[in-house]
Amino acid sequence: MLKIADRTFQSRLLLGTGKYPSFEVQKKAVEVSQAEILTFAVRRMNIFSEEQPNFLEQLDLTKYTLLPNTAGAKNAEEAVRIAKLARASGLCDMIKVEVIGDWHTLLPDPLETLKASEMLLEEGFIVLPYTSDDVVLAKRLESLGVHAIMPGASPIGSGKGIINPMNLKFIIEQSTIPIIVDAGIGSPKDAAYAMELGADAVLLNTAVAGAKDPVRMAEAMKLAIDAGRLGFEAGRIEEKEYATPSSPTAGMVTP
Repeated sequence: MLKIADRTFQSRLLLGTGKYPSFEVQKKAVEVSQAEILTFAVRRMNIFSEEQPNFLEQLDLTKYTLLPNTAGAKNAEEAVRIAKLARASGLCDMIKVEVIGDWHTLLPDPLETLKASEMLLEEGFIVLPYTSDDVVLAKRLESLGVHAIMPGASPIGSGKGIINPMNLKFIIEQSTIPIIVDAGIGSPKDAAYAMELGADAVLLNTAVAGAKDPVRMAEAMKLAIDAGRLGFEAGRIEEKEYATPSSPTAGMVTP
């Protein structure tokens, strides 16, 4: 079970809801993924206007936990305002903190992310900050009391997969709260690798929404995450420089 604050989930796949070719495809992809947590950018939704199309209307919301994010925020104050808007609309008190510091690479601003997380914790939110793979920043965020940390595998939407597995592994090993690998996942092998490193979950969007067949890719990601988690729990064999016989050599008959 994935445990975030006082909530537990069967699925370790968190799914974004943007960029799908249609609401129908989005709905089918969400269903086959068996994800229980869905994330979306508050600033990209007209959540107070009944005239605007809304993907939330396509889903049975009793089956899902919504994770609004603060995408578009340029500083901590903006992130807090967006989070309060989401809570005021009755969506959820769990928030993904996203404060972009560089609009070319879309990498998060570590100082403003730290500041926003502290402010939102004081406001009583369940806080999940999106960060780079900075090991020290992850420690600082955990010491603040955040409920999970979401380090990026690589830049948002790049599909490059995990480019710094060592840092991710350091973050995972030192943490006592869930580590959810977020951003840059491109294929099922990337998702499986994240789980094999010991991540508690994976959040992805573009890898599914931008696939030629988003519905089949959603299923593939689900299976990859399940396989990666099982592999991590099973414990892989030690890597060696040279070959080792698969069969015992003791007692072999000499020809």
